[in-house]
Formats: sequence, structure tokens, C-alpha cells
Amino acid sequence: MQRRSLLALPIALPAVFAAPPKTPPLAEKINVFGHSWAVIQAADWMVDGQILHLKTARPQQADPRRPIQFALAETEPIGNFSIEVDVKPPGPKNSLILVYAWQKDGYFNYVHLSDDAAGKVEVHNGIFHCYGGDRVRISPTAGPGTLVGSDWHNVKVRYDAGKGLVECWVNGQTSASLKGIDLSLGAGRIGLGSFFNTASFRNFKLTR
Repeated sequence: MQRRSLLALPIALPAVFAAPPKTPPLAEKINVFGHSWAVIQAADWMVDGQILHLKTARPQQADPRRPIQFALAETEPIGNFSIEVDVKPPGPKNSLILVYAWQKDGYFNYVHLSDDAAGKVEVHNGIFHCYGGDRVRISPTAGPGTLVGSDWHNVKVRYDAGKGLVECWVNGQTSASLKGIDLSLGAGRIGLGSFFNTASFRNFKLTR
């Protein structure tokens, strides 16, 4: 009788040992607001005059847990700036993000805006930090939801890399949940997008 070596048999590894999915590269470009923006796929976006629409959501379902669907402005790293932009969610129970201090894939911070109060959903409506792994909240949870209703909302973001401080206002209002400090990244690039939803942006202005 022939004996088959167990070493020759294929071994199925449990899913827990599978390699995490790679982030799709920002391989394509769109042009709007006087800037070129790097995106995963240009067909996911639509430029309508001076309005930018994110038409396709790309949620990152598996580890690491962080957003990937955003347009990244092709600028040099910026350490001190203010952004003003009008944003519009597609409807209730939706959210969007503004990326800042982007260094490379998986290393960036972002402002998450939602109609959920952070006290009820702690991974919504606040400032978040990504450093090679899952996103981590770096702002308090005190404050109301911000994107209430599906109308246009005026958003202002101010960042000071020397202090690591970011502050955000929605329709002229801010709260503790929209202020955070991170000194690990410093100057970086900025972006517009969403974690799980579609969104629209207009009247974008960057001041350095």
C-alpha cells in the first residue's frame, strides 16, 4: 500500500489568517475647484460645473477599518490652512468626511460629519486618526449631530500642524466633538469624500 505524505496535501488556512485587503491605489484624476484630485476611479465621481458629486460609495468592510473613498488634492503637504466648502449628504442618516494631514496610504486624519450625535454613535461626527491600522477617535463625544437634513451645509475646517489642532464648524456652529489634536502626522494633503455614503461638494475654498 502506498502512503501519501501529509506534507504534500494542501492546507487551508482559517480566514482569520488571510491577508487584509489592499487599499485600491489613487490611480486616476479628476479636475475641479482649480485643483487636480487623485481618486481610485474617476467614474465614481461627477463634476457638474463647480459641484463635485461622489456617486459611488466604497466602504472598506474588512480590517483595517478606515475610509478609502475620497478625492485627494494634488498639492504639496500643507501644515496651516483653512477650508470652506458647502456639503450635501444624499439624505438622512448619511455622512461624509474631510481628510487632512494625509501622508501616505493609511496615514491621515479626517473630520467625520453626520446627523448622529457622537454620544450615541461614537464612530460618527468627530475627528479621527489613521496610523496604519483602524481609525481611532481623537475628539470628545460631546456635541450634537451636524448634517441634519439633506440640504446644503456650510463647513469650515481650520488646521494648525504646529499645534496638531483641527477645528470644524458646520453652519457656523462647533462643539467639543469637532475639535481634536494629533501631533504625529503634521503637514499633509487634504481630501473630500465619505466613509460609507455618497455626497456632494461645492464652493470649495482653500486658504493657506
